[in-house]
Amino acid sequence: QVQLVESGGGLVQPGGSLRLSCAASGSIFRLDVMGWYRQAPGKERELVATITSGGVANYADSVKGRFPIYKDNTSNKVWLQMNSLKPEDTAVYYCYAQSQVPGTVYDYWGQGTQVTVFS
Repeated sequence: QVQLVESGGGLVQPGGSLRLSCAASGSIFRLDVMGWYRQAPGKERELVATITSGGVANYADSVKGRFPIYKDNTSNKVWLQMNSLKPEDTAVYYCYAQSQVPGTVYDYWGQGTQVTVFS
């Protein structure tokens, strides 16, 4: 089993920055994808950004250019640098990881960290 532990959420004013961190531990064979999703009150969970072990990043249109994602394959850590934050970025942010083995895909989730952007 793989555990994901997030840190770095909090309160910030519009235009501010936060950095989310996620560390994977446990029985890690290989993590092919790591990234972040978020869920705002009354809304479905949505993709924020993911990055493959090869360094290919994928971003939601709403965060492109503002939220670069970084990953360290050696330590199984991923970071989300959130810049120019907006009130609509307020949500619980979940760390995500995926292991791909022939015929099976394993998805892992962290417990979530709250990000609140307020005036």
